Amino acid sequence: MSRGPRPHRALAAAMPIAQLRGVFQMSGLGPERIYDISIISKIPVTFARVMFAPQILVAIEQIAGDFKDEIDKLRIIARDAAISAELWLRSKHGTWRFFLITGTGLIEIDRDGKPLAAGGMPA
Repeated sequence: MSRGPRPHRALAAAMPIAQLRGVFQMSGLGPERIYDISIISKIPVTFARVMFAPQILVAIEQIAGDFKDEIDKLRIIARDAAISAELWLRSKHGTWRFFLITGTGLIEIDRDGKPLAAGGMPA
């Protein structure tokens, strides 16, 4: 699902979060991009897509539906214990939610990449 132009405010706000997790690099521009930020740390290497979410406090099932195209693109990235793909969502009020993309679903994580107690869901 296209959400319009690149979320410049969300990307700017995401950089300090990425920096806390390791060395990061922004990806190039273009509609063909799969991720916005790559984070290199000891383990894992993370590829994150940063998006604006008009409705952020919704069920994980709605997130999976609203961001299906972005999630499908992130699933292209080969994943294992050393490589992860994540979806980072930010509201207009500065609220963040983070999701680990798995082969079959989403797992909500904190800003450090650790799973939240609630678990995940198939997508």
